[in-house]
Amino acid sequence: MKIILVTGASRGIGREIAKQLALKGHKVIANYNKSEEKAMELQKENQNIDIYKADVSKREEVKKMVQDIIKKYGKIDVLINNAGIDKWQLFTDITDEDWEEMISNNLNSAFYMSQEVVKDMISRKQGSIINISSIWGITGASCEVAYSVTKAAMDGLTKSLAKELAPSGIRVNSIAPGAIMTDMNKNLTNEEIEEVNEQIPLGKFGKPEDIAKCVNWLIEDEYTTGQVISPNGGWVI
Repeated sequence: MKIILVTGASRGIGREIAKQLALKGHKVIANYNKSEEKAMELQKENQNIDIYKADVSKREEVKKMVQDIIKKYGKIDVLINNAGIDKWQLFTDITDEDWEEMISNNLNSAFYMSQEVVKDMISRKQGSIINISSIWGITGASCEVAYSVTKAAMDGLTKSLAKELAPSGIRVNSIAPGAIMTDMNKNLTNEEIEEVNEQIPLGKFGKPEDIAKCVNWLIEDEYTTGQVISPNGGWVI
C-alpha cells in the first residue's frame, strides 16, 4: 500500500484517479478546494480515501497540507499534480488577471506541490511524481493559449525534474490526455462531439478511467522517468 496525494480530486480525471487507486488498496488523500460536497461523496465511496481542503495555488496552504499528511501517515509515496483550470478565449482577450490565474492554478501549484513533497522523498531515496498535463501542451491549442503554455511548462518541469531527482530514486512523468469526456466537455453538443471524434483515429473520446489506468501503471513501473505519455486515441502521433 502506498500513500498517494492527488490534487484537484473532487471531480473529473482527478476523481477517477483517486477512486481507482483506492480500489487497488492504496491510501489516497484527495485534495480539493471548493467542491466540498463532491469530495465528501468521494470519501464515502471508499474507506481508503481521505480528503483535505487546500488551495494548491497558495504556497502556505500547500506546505501545511504536506506537513499534515506526512505527520499523519509518515510519508507521501506518490504525488499526482492534477489540479488545474481551463478557459477558452481569444489571445487578444486574455487579461493580465486571466494569465496570472492560469499560471497560478496550473503551473505554480505543481511547482509548490512538487517542491514541498520532494523534501521527504529525497530523504527516503524513493518516490514518484505524476503530472497531469494535456495534449495541448504538446501541440498548442487555438483559443487556449494560456492553458497550452501552462501545460507545456508542466512537461518541461517533468523532464528537467526527472533528471535532477533520478539519482535520489525519484521518478517524474507527465500524462498528457487527449479528448476526455469529463464535466469540462459535457457542455459540447452532439454535433461538436462528432466533429472531434472524426479527427481521432480511434473515433471516440477517452474516459477518465483511461487516464487512471495510465497513472496506475506509472506507479507500479520502476524504470520510466522523464516521459510525456499521451493517451489520445491517435489524435497526435
